[in-house]
Amino acid sequence: MLGAGFAAALDGARGGDDAAFASLWSDLQPSLLRYLGVAGGWAAEDLASETWLRIAQGLDHFEGDETGFRAWVFTIARHRVLDWRRRETRARTVTRPVEHFSGRPAADDPAADALEKVSTDRALALIATLPPDQAEVVTLRAVAGLDVASVARVLGKRPGAVRVLTHRGLRRLAELLGAELPREGPAAGVVTP
Repeated sequence: MLGAGFAAALDGARGGDDAAFASLWSDLQPSLLRYLGVAGGWAAEDLASETWLRIAQGLDHFEGDETGFRAWVFTIARHRVLDWRRRETRARTVTRPVEHFSGRPAADDPAADALEKVSTDRALALIATLPPDQAEVVTLRAVAGLDVASVARVLGKRPGAVRVLTHRGLRRLAELLGAELPREGPAAGVVTP
């Protein structure tokens, strides 16, 4: 979060200052992409672009503090996801396996990038296995850093429902992690007296 610098960054971005807009973008883009990765899957980058376009268009109309701004951004993102889901159900697209693109060289070193992000990607993949409403709530709370009231506003749910979904989602994640972790005790084949 930008903290004390938020108001100046927002005013600068409204005035067309690219550096000010970049500071807002760099503060929110990582958590926005994580949320969209869970909510929108492979279309996360495109949805993020659409979200930032809408943010830029509506920046002059936003009123509020940094917490309100974060909630506003994720509300816009959620609307982009809902629109995308509607489009997907009407006109199915064919996704291609990664192997289809294996012969095309990358400009950067994707192997190094992948190794760097393994734990984050694994956590997001686990969250994505939750029922959609739980995954969305857990992502908005844990990844986007929104409080219960903000998540309730973004999703159009009551705060109590958000708390219940968060609790259920986190409990399910704990169960999934417990199933993956080795159990303590003697190793297989070891006889204990």
